[in-house]
Amino acid sequence: MTRPKIVILGAGYGGLITSKSLEKLLKSGEADVTLINKHDYHYLTTQLIKTGAGTAADRQIALSIPELINSSKTHFLKAAVSTVDIKKQEVHLEDGNTVPYDYLLIALGFEVDTFGVPGVKENAFEIRSFRSSKAIYHHIIKQFNLYKEDHDPSRLTFVVAGGGFTGIEMLGELADGLPKLCKQHDIPFEKIRIVAVEAAPSVIPFFPKQSILYTTLVLEKRNIELITGRKMLECTPEKIRLENNIDIPTRTLIWSCGVKGNTIVQNWGLPIEKGKIPVDACLRVKNMKNVFSIGDCSLFMKDEKNALPPTAQVALQQAPVCAKNIVATLRGETLKPFEYHHKGSVASLGLMAAVGKVGNFRLSGLFGAFMKQVIEARYLFNLGGPALIIKQHFGVSREPVKVTAKQ
Repeated sequence: MTRPKIVILGAGYGGLITSKSLEKLLKSGEADVTLINKHDYHYLTTQLIKTGAGTAADRQIALSIPELINSSKTHFLKAAVSTVDIKKQEVHLEDGNTVPYDYLLIALGFEVDTFGVPGVKENAFEIRSFRSSKAIYHHIIKQFNLYKEDHDPSRLTFVVAGGGFTGIEMLGELADGLPKLCKQHDIPFEKIRIVAVEAAPSVIPFFPKQSILYTTLVLEKRNIELITGRKMLECTPEKIRLENNIDIPTRTLIWSCGVKGNTIVQNWGLPIEKGKIPVDACLRVKNMKNVFSIGDCSLFMKDEKNALPPTAQVALQQAPVCAKNIVATLRGETLKPFEYHHKGSVASLGLMAAVGKVGNFRLSGLFGAFMKQVIEARYLFNLGGPALIIKQHFGVSREPVKVTAKQ
């Protein structure tokens, strides 16, 4: 008798944790599980800002997938998905191969939303993947080298658009990383200009006033210019233009103003709402019994009007429930509705400070930074136990990760 085939598309937070959960839930020989990802590493999305600023080794952010899974229970396939044939229950890969499935999980993550601002797609850098974040670091090094030739101050002006969590974390990492790069290239740090641009009246506008004030003070103390209440109108290779005819000469715009679901799923014959795949209470794609979707490319409505945000926390909570529901479907058992419980949020402002809110408690300063480290360590523990935590902090390889243009 042929064993049921479970195929997982994407090895981000949602896809990888689902596969790890299936390894524990499935009985020996009960099903074949295939995890498909376009590269052989799983990157810590919430830590990509460190890759962009060069404040962490590659392998602290990009973890080898074969080392994280149990190869006797999960088959890993390094490949890029082209399309999915829902009627034939087949996944078509860019290399021409086809992978059949009985149960499918779509966890393909997000794309950056440029909101139609002219020039952003062509000229800005994105914190979207390990490769795109690594490109930021290489570009910064290039600008340092070119500055020594032409002394153009725009080469040392680094602009971060977006004052949400990712934006302020990127600012903190730049403030940590750029002084070291200045020493390496013999350039005075005083010549560096770090600029934050946010259309709202303040950074992290969704946080309490005290947290906004603290964040603002920390960033300004670190010589970061804050330009708030100004929308960006245009981005060219040499400058950005804001409202009220404000021009900032720069060769580096890092865009962190929002995300949208992966557009690759929109031509697969799936239901699409608000650019994402709508799912029911049990994380199944609407009107489908054997196709599931979680994470940033799925649309889970927490009430009649509001959807869950595209955050790592949501994907990490969805994954184990999704795994249980896939197994329940396979066994003909009752599925479990997903319930999201917000556990708080913490954003780093560099290595020595963070800001956050957990329940009714506001976090800031060194304690906030410590809690941020605890959160990251907890995820590593879930992936590989204490051994992985120790390896990532003390025994990580310093060899750079090889990336290609298609990644």
